[in-house]
Amino acid sequence: MHLTIGWLYPKLMSTYGDRGNVICLERRCQWRNLDVSILPLDQDTDIESFAKFDVIVGGGAQDRQQEIVMRDLQGEKARIIKEKINAGIPGVFTCGSPQLLGKYYEPALGQKIDGLGILDLVTKHPGQNVPRCIGNVAFDIVAEPLRKDLEEMLGESPTVIGFENHGGRTYLGDVSPLGKVVSGYGNNGEDGFEGAFYHNAIATYAHGPLLPKNPFLADWLIIKSIEHKYQEKIILTPLDDSLAEQGRKTMLKRISG
Repeated sequence: MHLTIGWLYPKLMSTYGDRGNVICLERRCQWRNLDVSILPLDQDTDIESFAKFDVIVGGGAQDRQQEIVMRDLQGEKARIIKEKINAGIPGVFTCGSPQLLGKYYEPALGQKIDGLGILDLVTKHPGQNVPRCIGNVAFDIVAEPLRKDLEEMLGESPTVIGFENHGGRTYLGDVSPLGKVVSGYGNNGEDGFEGAFYHNAIATYAHGPLLPKNPFLADWLIIKSIEHKYQEKIILTPLDDSLAEQGRKTMLKRISG
């Protein structure tokens, strides 16, 4: 079995160390002797290659870099990503990249930037003088069938932890929230929701990065990638995640006070 990880704009959208999500997926495949490769999806990628990913990862960016990406991610590239996500290709989009999937992003300065319109959400920056949403974040998964899948994998649906640092506020329309905030701001600091979930795509402001802190999400993405590509069920070989779990317990204790 072979999986190709599509990495959205690695030079422009890795501001907050979100390349760690790519590394985490790669390593957890390699440790199980699954063949894996990384495919940059950026301005220089030809259209034929752009479509050859089995799972997609997007990270964060500053407003200027995000504008460059959103201007480039048009036409055939936009069509490919829309079709793949709508077909059930799994993905994880952290920090700024969920805004790419939404209807539009309104920056603090400059013109409104249209997104891909895959997710029914909008993001608005409230202004340069408004404090950013910064700090540790924890949330419980509420999106289905992700919550049910995690319960079947782990015997429970664990609390997700991460770190958020965003100026924009995201508001959901007709799309499922990913989680319910336990601690932190989440999408907007108002409605108590965090992220969004659509088909097999995870969108969240939590980075830090997300997958090494929550390796069960990485495994879920790998499982869904294999099932979608090869049309067969798979149970992954367990890995020793004791260090990651110790770190999670420490962080949850710190967050809860």
